[in-house]
Amino acid sequence: MTKTRLEHDLIGDMEVPKEALWGVHTARAVENFPITGVAIGHYRNLIKALGLVKAAAARANGAAGVLSKDKADLIHRAAMDVANGLLDDQFVVDAIQGGAGTSTNMNANEVIANRALEMLGKEYGDYDAVHPINDVNASQSTNDVYPTALKIALIFEMQELINSLITLEGAYRTKAREFADVIKMGRTQLQDAVPMTLGQTFEAYAITTRDDVDRLHQVIELMTEINLGGTAIGTRINASATYVTEVCKVLSELTGVNLMTAENLVEATQDTGVFVRCSNALRVVAVKQSKISNDLRLLSSGPRAGFNEINLPAKQAGSSIMPGKVNPVIPEVMNQIAFTVIGNDLTVAMAAEAGQLELNAFEPVITRSLMMSIGYLKRGCATLTDNCILGITANRELLKQTVENSIGLVTALSPKIGYEKSTHVAKVAQANNASVKDTVIELGYMTLEEFDAVLGDLEALTGPETIPLQEL
Repeated sequence: MTKTRLEHDLIGDMEVPKEALWGVHTARAVENFPITGVAIGHYRNLIKALGLVKAAAARANGAAGVLSKDKADLIHRAAMDVANGLLDDQFVVDAIQGGAGTSTNMNANEVIANRALEMLGKEYGDYDAVHPINDVNASQSTNDVYPTALKIALIFEMQELINSLITLEGAYRTKAREFADVIKMGRTQLQDAVPMTLGQTFEAYAITTRDDVDRLHQVIELMTEINLGGTAIGTRINASATYVTEVCKVLSELTGVNLMTAENLVEATQDTGVFVRCSNALRVVAVKQSKISNDLRLLSSGPRAGFNEINLPAKQAGSSIMPGKVNPVIPEVMNQIAFTVIGNDLTVAMAAEAGQLELNAFEPVITRSLMMSIGYLKRGCATLTDNCILGITANRELLKQTVENSIGLVTALSPKIGYEKSTHVAKVAQANNASVKDTVIELGYMTLEEFDAVLGDLEALTGPETIPLQEL
């Protein structure tokens, strides 16, 4: 049987595993919230951020005289062990929890207190020496610790997502250059439109991805305003002016992020608008990469009865019944990631709207949704880059033939023979399964020389030379 120790809270006594660094408050949360099966320790950057917040608070409390220098240093060391990933397995409360994140904050307080006790050579639970609330949580409340830690975690997460997107952008750019001379038919509403290059297709993908990188940088800037020091509702009860100033300065130093204390801490404690903005930006990323994935699935469809313009790298057998079938599994997983992110965005919006008065109680589900969305996107972009985009090849000869045989070429004739005659050429060519060239000459609308002057150089129809994409 597992050995236990007895701890006490306002509800009463409760047995806790003897070797656990967490205590009674965490134990009750584990009992109350068996929801997702995913513990907060799964989210490395969230635990890192919690550790950094607690370390900064310890140093600020030491500077403010709330804690002795020795105790402040001890708690700081223990909190940095949390930040550095040494104790992730001790963060056991479920990601979805009632109480506005109190269970997460208490899990951190107890782990840090017991780690500090361990450093002193004392037994876990000997809180007379270092107390989870009186010492580790001094000058704090869940209501300023939790959203501050979430913002810092999201900054770390979004920086990782940005790196994945920049790498993906680079892959699109590589293909844009590789396919710069590959002429194909552009399409609108799945119908033949006008000629373009396959390089232009991938150049557009690179540019739209860069736009999302820029948008995420803007969201990160919004995340740098924190309410740490506001305590319960933003009135700074139990937090001195020295602490408020010092904690932001120290946390900026520890995180490497230029943080600032919100001008109005009451507003900052109840407002979750920045999380809505973040979620919206993630939805945009997901929607755009899913649209690109739709294009890739369509352009690679076939190989005999589809578009068959490009070939995606074969990654796994596509069927248990159809031999030789290969499916576009990487774009498909990006589609499913997008569906999840879009659903998470709705969850974040509903949770933000449901806030009441001086606090939003639903930040745990906001946290879970945002961390899931970012995690899925950064890993999805990585597999899209490595297992799909970089391995794409073009069916060059087929693409050229498609352009030469396309009815869409009549668009280029319209300025010379007029819209009505061009329409007539298109209808006759389609009905007779003939080329535009043969049809326009047969109808007497143009001579061979006149036709070649307009359509003899197909590359000229793809537009002016594109501006080179900026280097990474």
